[in-house]
Amino acid sequence: MATEHAQHAEQAALTPSEYIAGHLSFNAKPIGDGSFWTLHVDTLVMSVLLGFVVMGLVWWVARGATAGVPTKRQAFVELVFGFVDDQVKNIFHGNRHAFIAPTALTVFLWVLAMNSMDFLPVDIMHKFYGLFGAHHWRSVPTSDINTTFALALAIWFLMIFFAIKVKGFGGWIHELFCSPFGSKIWVWPANFLFNLIEYVSKPLSHSLRLFGNMYAGEVIFLLLGLWAATGVTGTIFGAILGAGWSIFHILIVALQAFIFMMLTVVYLAMAHESH
Repeated sequence: MATEHAQHAEQAALTPSEYIAGHLSFNAKPIGDGSFWTLHVDTLVMSVLLGFVVMGLVWWVARGATAGVPTKRQAFVELVFGFVDDQVKNIFHGNRHAFIAPTALTVFLWVLAMNSMDFLPVDIMHKFYGLFGAHHWRSVPTSDINTTFALALAIWFLMIFFAIKVKGFGGWIHELFCSPFGSKIWVWPANFLFNLIEYVSKPLSHSLRLFGNMYAGEVIFLLLGLWAATGVTGTIFGAILGAGWSIFHILIVALQAFIFMMLTVVYLAMAHESH
């Protein structure tokens, strides 16, 4: 009992900055001497776990799919499949079912699942993870820039791969130096600089948009939690605003997953086209 009272007193003594910093700290494990590589264990575990859960659920529904009257879960999955396929069809005009549509579906569902971890109650999950000795554990992988940048880089490498596959290495190099301003030798530097900026900006904008929205949402939930701890009035207004923000955040979570998926499809479709 004395230990429990001491823990409550310690939590009450935390300043707002210390409270927020404590919840936003990663479970980081240095690799080697830690001077360069650091592994965020919580980000890696949550990302892989959610990937298996999402793909496992889709596989489970697909395995039990029937040609007759679909079950509710089959109808829901078919609705998601059709929605993603329609979006891809409007952008990519090749054989979308070979790779682009499955990739878009995987990206959308995986990012949506990772974003949805933001709805878990922060303090309750903090205590739950503490039972396993993890006193610093971030539940939202997409609020870690490493996750969003890794996803964006994967799409970036796929974009380059398909550009070389479709146009050939020579055709890709020719496009780098001869578009969009023409093939005259004196405009090659301008063309290359223009394309270099485009290639660099794509993974940056792709990753930072998702990270910024999810990180900001996590911080707002923490600020509302702090307000709720200031007294009866703070608890009432914190609960009301927290419920309102949660409802609004549903749109943000789904919208950011959709935008990330659409940019993925756009970038891969652009790699198949010639300037």
